[in-house]
Amino acid sequence: MDTLQKTIHNSEYPVVCRSCEARHGGLCSTLTPQQLCDLNRHSSRKKLEAGNELLAQGELVSSYGNILNGVVKLSKMMSDGRQQIVGLQFAPDFLGRPFMAESKMTAEAATDVEICLFPRRIVDRMVSEVPDMERKLHSQSLKELDEARDWMLTLGRKSAQEKVASFLYMIATHIDPEKDDKSTFDLPLSRADIADFLGLTIETVSRQMTKLRKEGTISIENNRHITVPDLDMLREAAGND
Repeated sequence: MDTLQKTIHNSEYPVVCRSCEARHGGLCSTLTPQQLCDLNRHSSRKKLEAGNELLAQGELVSSYGNILNGVVKLSKMMSDGRQQIVGLQFAPDFLGRPFMAESKMTAEAATDVEICLFPRRIVDRMVSEVPDMERKLHSQSLKELDEARDWMLTLGRKSAQEKVASFLYMIATHIDPEKDDKSTFDLPLSRADIADFLGLTIETVSRQMTKLRKEGTISIENNRHITVPDLDMLREAAGND
């Protein structure tokens, strides 16, 4: 990472952090200017193309990260080689688990991703020293727990169409937090990955996407670009409250 200047236009924040939208909603939002400067002395930004692995299941964790843009796919592999996508992360999510030396899952760039990386030892120390950072991580963990429970309902009780609509609604509302217009987006997963994530077949996913298109809930261009004319209509198709 290029050397960071501490001030610009009389700001106490590092230059790179001032232009980082993830700072306002992510882990860094809990830090004072001095703490942020201290953390940035050890940080680095990394860009990965879709399909590249950020962290492997069972790998020793040397760093954590804030997702700045893009989508990260989380998956777990069984001993016999079977694999399941267990979650997606978006900006400004925190990637990693403090005080955990070994990764319990694989993290892969589902789209082109930019991430700000911090050494694990530095973050673990700061979590112990900065109560607001600890509370932020705790809050994110509870949010992920709530989302996991909601997803259990989706997988266990919803129809195939509701599952596909739920997935599309999640992507529309999460893929770009800084974008006011949630009506258009590119699918971050292939049909095969969507099927894996939803516990459906590829044919069922394609059939339900076509049904949603014919009903006017979505339009599809080039197989990946989705337009949602009415987000409330998609939410209702997903069976969400």
